Amino acid sequence: MAIDQQGPALPLERGELSAAVIGYLRGDGALPGSDPVQGAAPYGDDLQLALYVCYELHYRGYAGVDAALEWDPALLGVRASLEKRFLTALRADATRHDDVDEALAELLVEPVHGTGVSHFLQDEGELWQVREYAAHRSLYHLKEADPHAWVLPRLWGRAKAGMAAVEFDEYGGGRAERVHAQLFADLMADLDLETAYGHYLDAGCAEALATVNLMSLLGLHRRLRGALVGHFATVEVTSSPGSRRLALAMKRTGAGPAAEFFYTEHVEADAVHEQVVRHQVIDGLLQEEPHLAADVAFGIDATGYLEGRLGDHLLTAWRAGKSSLRIAAV
Repeated sequence: MAIDQQGPALPLERGELSAAVIGYLRGDGALPGSDPVQGAAPYGDDLQLALYVCYELHYRGYAGVDAALEWDPALLGVRASLEKRFLTALRADATRHDDVDEALAELLVEPVHGTGVSHFLQDEGELWQVREYAAHRSLYHLKEADPHAWVLPRLWGRAKAGMAAVEFDEYGGGRAERVHAQLFADLMADLDLETAYGHYLDAGCAEALATVNLMSLLGLHRRLRGALVGHFATVEVTSSPGSRRLALAMKRTGAGPAAEFFYTEHVEADAVHEQVVRHQVIDGLLQEEPHLAADVAFGIDATGYLEGRLGDHLLTAWRAGKSSLRIAAV
C-alpha cells in the first residue's frame, strides 16, 4: 500500500453517509448502500461532506489513507450515487436559462443596492466575521484554480488557449510566491488563522462545501465541461466588483496588508480574465461545440444558486449575532 504521509487529517463525520465513507478510508467500515444516498438531503451536511471527502482523494488525499483508494471501484460507485443525487437536485432547483448570453447578461449587471456578503462585509462587517468568511473560503482558495485545471485536456483551440492563459495567472505566472493559493494563505496569516490546507473543513458549513464540490464535480467529468466553463465564467465575471468590496472590508476592519492585497490583486486580474473567459473560452468552446450552450448556462445558474445559499447562511447567522461556523474554530 502507498499510504499518504502528508495531507490533512480525515474530518469528523456528519451523518450516516459521511461516517461510512470516512470509515472505509480508515479501513474499518463498509460503504453505504443506495438507500441512504437517495434519502439524504442533497445540500445537507452529510451528503456534502461524504462527497467532499471522496473528491479530496483527487487533490492531496488524507494523512494515513492508502493513495490507491483514489481509484477504488467500490468508492467510485458510491461517489457516482452521491453526485447523481446532488446534480439532479441542482438541475431541478438551479436551472433558469437555456441561453448563454442571457445568463451572462445578468451577471454583468451590478444591483444599485447590493445585499450580498461582500456588500455586508464592506459596509458593516466586523473582524470576526471577516475571519469566519476566510475560514469558509479557505476550503476552495487553498486549492484555487486546481478544479478548473481538469478541463484543459477537454478543450482545444481558442477555448484551451484562453483557459490556459487565465490558469497561468492563477498559478502566479510561474512565481511560487504569487500563486493565488499562497496569496490566500498569506491573507489567513494576517487574520491570525491556521494556514494548513484543509484545516477548517470540520468548521465549514454544508453550503460552503457545496460550492467547492460543484467545481470538483464539473471538473472531473468530461461530459460536464460546458458547465465547468459556465462556472468559471461566473467566478471571473463577478470576482472583480466583489473583490473590490472585500478589499475595502479588509482595510476597514484592519485585517492586514496581505489580506487587503489578495483582493486588490483579484480586482485587476479578474477584470482582464473576464474578457478572456467571455470572448475566448466561451466563444471558442461554443464555436467548436455549439450543443454545449445549455450546459454553459447551467454552470452559470448552478454557481449562482449555490453561492446564494452560502450567502443566505452567512448573513442569517451574522445578522443574528451568531457564528456561521459549524464548530468554534477561529
